[in-house]
Amino acid sequence: MKLEHFFNRHPVFTGDELAAFLASEGPRNVRTQEALLLYHVKSGRLVRVRRGLYAVVPPGASAESYPVDPFLLASRLTKDAVLAYHTAMELHGKAYSVYEHFTYLSAAPARPVAFRSHQFKGLRFPRALPPQVAASFDVVKADRTGLEVRVTGLERTFVDVLHRPDLAGSWEEIWRSLESGEFFDLDKVTAYVHYLGNATTAAKVGFFLEQHREGLMVDEAHLKAIRDLRPQRPHYMERTRQKAGRFAAAWNLIVPQEVYERSWEEPS
Repeated sequence: MKLEHFFNRHPVFTGDELAAFLASEGPRNVRTQEALLLYHVKSGRLVRVRRGLYAVVPPGASAESYPVDPFLLASRLTKDAVLAYHTAMELHGKAYSVYEHFTYLSAAPARPVAFRSHQFKGLRFPRALPPQVAASFDVVKADRTGLEVRVTGLERTFVDVLHRPDLAGSWEEIWRSLESGEFFDLDKVTAYVHYLGNATTAAKVGFFLEQHREGLMVDEAHLKAIRDLRPQRPHYMERTRQKAGRFAAAWNLIVPQEVYERSWEEPS
C-alpha cells in the first residue's frame, strides 16, 4: 500500500526517486527494486520509458494507450532538466501550435529519447552564460499533477526563441507565440540579452520590442540598452537561411519580408 501511495504521488518517476522512497521505508537492495519494477511493468501498472524512467498507469487503464504527460517526462530526463524554447512556450500556454518535440536544457543532457509519438532532446546550457546564471536565471517552477517542473520563465523564453529560432518553429510560429504575451519584465529581458552577449539576438529582441512598443509599453531606455548591443554591420535575422529581406536600419538587421510585414495576417 505504501508503494501505491508513491505511485499516486509520482505519475512519472526515476529509479533514483523510487530508491529514495524505498530507503525511507527500510533497507532494500538493488535487486529488490529491480524485481519490483519488473513485476509492475509486466502487470501493466508501469510503463518503462527508458532505462531509469517510468510512468504510472492507473488501475484499469491500458499501459499501451494511457496518455503520459510529455512535459513530466522531459523534466525527468536529467536531474537538472529545464524545459526551454518552444516546449517552454507550450508549458506557459503561449505557443501558437502544439508540437510533439520537447526540448530541455541541462549541464549534461541525456541521449535523445523517443516515446510513442513524442521526441525528447536535451541541449547544453548556452556556453555564453556563467554556469550559475545558465541554471537559475529566470528559471521558474511549475506544477504538473503535483510534481515540480523547472522551466525557463516568459522573459528568458522570449529571448531564447529569438536566439535559437531553429528550436521554436517558423517565424510565423515564433511571432504569433510571442505576441500572445501580454507583459514582459523588460529589465529581466535586457539583463538576459546582456548575459548572452550575442549582437544578432540583441537586434532581434530590439526589433520585436520596437514593433510591439505600444502593446508591451516599451520605453526608450530599454530600447537604447538593447540597441547598444546591436551588430556594428548588417546581420541576417537567421544566418543559416540567408535570403533577401527588409533592412531594419535601427538594428542593423536584415529581416525576412514575411516578418517585417507580418504577411501571415493578410486576408486569404
